[in-house]
Amino acid sequence: QVELVESGGGLVQPGGSLRLSCEVSRFALDYYAIGWFRQAPGKEREGVACISGSPAKTYYADSVKARFTISRNNRKNTVSLQMNSLKPDDTAVYYCATYVACGPQVDANYWGQGTQVTVSS
Repeated sequence: QVELVESGGGLVQPGGSLRLSCEVSRFALDYYAIGWFRQAPGKEREGVACISGSPAKTYYADSVKARFTISRNNRKNTVSLQMNSLKPDDTAVYYCATYVACGPQVDANYWGQGTQVTVSS
């Protein structure tokens, strides 16, 4: 079965950076897509970024454009989310999920358990 494990979350001050990783097993990253999502307490889960299979095109939510970068390493079966210039509003549990192709989160097939990101002074 497809499995996803997120890592890299933690506590960071506003303006700082974190790099999240999503390790995916039994899934072809070069053919299908991986998306990053986040959910803050009391808020709905929202899409953050997505990277497609072939070609590896990227998509970002307006709230994170120019600050976050999604990338993949097919050899390591890993998708990363580099987060720069972090803001308190970025505080959330971050999840990665698989797609046939990038799109709405209702189309995601498999989900990881999430990693906590806290941006606070």
